[in-house]
Order: sequence, then structure tokens, then C-alpha cells
Amino acid sequence: MPRGNGTGPQGGGPGTGRGMGKGGGMGRMGGKGMGIGGNCICPSCGNKIPHQRSAPCYQIECPKCGAKMTRE
Repeated sequence: MPRGNGTGPQGGGPGTGRGMGKGGGMGRMGGKGMGIGGNCICPSCGNKIPHQRSAPCYQIECPKCGAKMTRE
């Protein structure tokens, strides 16, 4: 405000423009990445096996009943 009468340019102070994000995004693939630890569990019979880093649980068949495993 050059003359103090409120006719100056729009301010660029805090809280204006872009860059106000707080990092609350879900991440890649919906944010379901659970890391390398944990178990795969069978939804049919309840059998648990350790999660292997090389394959997601939903691609592994249960050794007891043959159903697809899920992540615990």
C-alpha cells in the first residue's frame, strides 16, 4: 500500500498461493504398501506364512487349501 489507503497490490504473505500441502496423500497404489515384514494369511482356512518380498500375498496360493492369500 503505497499511500496506506488500501489501494496497493494484493499481498503475498503466509497462507497465499501454492505450497500449502501438509503431506497427507495416500502414496502410490492407494497407500497400501506395508513394507517387507508381516505375514500372508489365508481367508479360507486361516493358515499363516511369512510374507516374501518377491511376491505380493494375493499372488501366493495357500499351501493347505489353495486359496489366494491376503496380507495380515
